[in-house]
Amino acid sequence: MNFKQIEAFRAVMVTGSMTTAATQLHTSQPNISRVISQLERETGFKLFARIAGRLTPTVEAEALFRDVERSFLGLDSLRASARSIREVGVGTLRIGTVPSIAMSVMPQAIARFREQHPDVPIAVHTSDSPTVAKWTANQFCDFGLVSYVVETAGIDSALLRDEPGVCIVPAEHRLARKRVVHAADLDGERFISLTHGDGTRAIVDAAFVPDRRVLTLETPYAATICTMVEMGLGVSVVNPVVVRSLKLPGVRAIRFEPAIPFESYVLHNQQRPVPALAQAFLDCLPAAD
Repeated sequence: MNFKQIEAFRAVMVTGSMTTAATQLHTSQPNISRVISQLERETGFKLFARIAGRLTPTVEAEALFRDVERSFLGLDSLRASARSIREVGVGTLRIGTVPSIAMSVMPQAIARFREQHPDVPIAVHTSDSPTVAKWTANQFCDFGLVSYVVETAGIDSALLRDEPGVCIVPAEHRLARKRVVHAADLDGERFISLTHGDGTRAIVDAAFVPDRRVLTLETPYAATICTMVEMGLGVSVVNPVVVRSLKLPGVRAIRFEPAIPFESYVLHNQQRPVPALAQAFLDCLPAAD
């Protein structure tokens, strides 16, 4: 007795017709008839009889069908489980990210992802790059999105974006009409920085030698910097992705020299394959801007 025989038997029992069962199983009626005959030989009893031109199951067939249905209910449950895993995944999709990504491209990427996977729960956890790397290493998150890579055991990284930073100034600022802003142009300007200890802050600061900026305001979020610039509280150099996503009418973004690379990376745990839904989400990121 094999699965093909049981499947054919069940189809005939459910449809009441060998012809309809054959259509349902994408085969021919003679093939179904042959498989049923094989099953009858193996079981040692007749399964169907023709009564008044109709195919009628025997009492033995009815008894066998009850056990077959119990088995197929389990199989249907497995199919439903596989479909759920394919469409919804295994639990919540957990994403670790730095604030600059969370406040810029992340909402657009989620919107694109939702078009294909509307029922997948998503949790976005935000912190600095070293913390996101730790979250990815200990599998607290399915993947991480960071601004720079710190050496963390068990983590692989891949470059996601690489764009030169832009100088942002209020729309009525003296530098607003320039096509390029050089580091020296910001001498004496109130400069809004990321907080001390941030890796991106260190990269930006290295471009100002000698440093004649007026550093009186700092914040951990690039989006906050952009809003402060629009309010006339100072100038800054930030990731262009953040500026584009905010679309602040009172801010002018200008090419900055020397060029400061603003990079972002995807982190994966080396010991764990990337979940299918996590990869589907990552595929939405390049189009989000």
